[in-house]
Amino acid sequence: MNDRKISVIGLGYVGLPVAVAFGQKHSVIGFDISPRRIAELQAGNDRTLEVNGDQLQSAKIVFSSNASDLSQANFHIIAVPTPINSARQPDLTPLLSASKSLGPQLKQGDIVVYESTVYPGATEEDCVPVLEAESGLVCGKDFFVGYSPERINPGDKEHTFTKITKIVAGQTPEVLEIVAEVYASVVTAGVFKAASIRVAEAAKVIENTQRDLNIALMNELAVIFNRMDIDTLDVLEAAGTKWNFLPFRPGLVGGHCIGVDPFYLTHKSEKMGYHPHVILAGRRINDNMGEYIAQQVIKQMIRAGKIVKGARVAIMGLTFKENCPDLRNSKVIDVINAFKGYEVELLVHDPLADAAEAQQEYQVALSSLDDIKLLDAMVFTVAHNAYRALTIHEIGACLRPKGALFDVKGLFDRNQCAAANIPLWRL
Repeated sequence: MNDRKISVIGLGYVGLPVAVAFGQKHSVIGFDISPRRIAELQAGNDRTLEVNGDQLQSAKIVFSSNASDLSQANFHIIAVPTPINSARQPDLTPLLSASKSLGPQLKQGDIVVYESTVYPGATEEDCVPVLEAESGLVCGKDFFVGYSPERINPGDKEHTFTKITKIVAGQTPEVLEIVAEVYASVVTAGVFKAASIRVAEAAKVIENTQRDLNIALMNELAVIFNRMDIDTLDVLEAAGTKWNFLPFRPGLVGGHCIGVDPFYLTHKSEKMGYHPHVILAGRRINDNMGEYIAQQVIKQMIRAGKIVKGARVAIMGLTFKENCPDLRNSKVIDVINAFKGYEVELLVHDPLADAAEAQQEYQVALSSLDDIKLLDAMVFTVAHNAYRALTIHEIGACLRPKGALFDVKGLFDRNQCAAANIPLWRL
């Protein structure tokens, strides 16, 4: 372990916390292709809000956007995004690009560990050939690979990198022991040695597939119960009194994990000749929820006698999850796009999202909280703490007569809304 110098390639929501954790005990090369990102981190600023300035300052990390600096390390961790494309197919471009950058820097005895979520087989079938081609070395003889799937939950300050059991896998038993030892040096929750790299890849991809399917069930139940005029949260609260009832809630399913990972598994499955019915059915349900929510808002407005065209509607929250500035694959945009067809006057607010990024990523201009007034509908799509702190009186002050509150995340008390004479719809 003493002769292992670590590099972390990709310093985003996953890679930076990994680099900082290792940097508390080891010397680390932190590499990112974005000079802007490197400059921010060198200045002690992390716009993802995953680590603070004190943590950055205390970590022994040399930040660089020069790939040649990776040659100083012999244990390389690749933690870049693995998104899907417009056809909902895996996009390995960032992963293969990172492999291409690292390849020329590899030396005899180096170990490369991938943390990015992939389908089973991607590390050895897709990434290794790139490393070999760029390095001129032979994998399994000159250098070795491992896999240790990321489990970081953006915005979660409790379940952090060092506090989550780390799955590790290696190309050989000897490499597995080295990978396990390296991670165990900083992960206090311990490591779990997977039977193979493919097993570790599969374990990661089904973690989020399982969550996706459970949320899809809740979303389908919400659609059913809405037709029955039954409050879904009331049902879940009652059912939750049974000891083994799983506490999932309906909602928008986006982000770079739950809304993406199932497509990696289904892609590989279909290449192997099997069409996965259940997984894809869950994806279809969850991907349709944005349009469903917008339709419900429009229906309630019509019932209240509102003229839809020109009505002022505020979308409260744009990031893919609460208390996190990450806009990647946010399904709130599906709600926004569905409203555009009704020609409403749409305002979008988010206390954490970067305005320039929102404009660039989704062509959405963020409104200030002062602009959120004279509303016909106020739709809370993300459970930011800033929204939880709003009082019913403050919400009521934003609404026109017969204006309604639409609570996708179950943030507000139904009785308080009734006492304030604010119509409430919950998913």
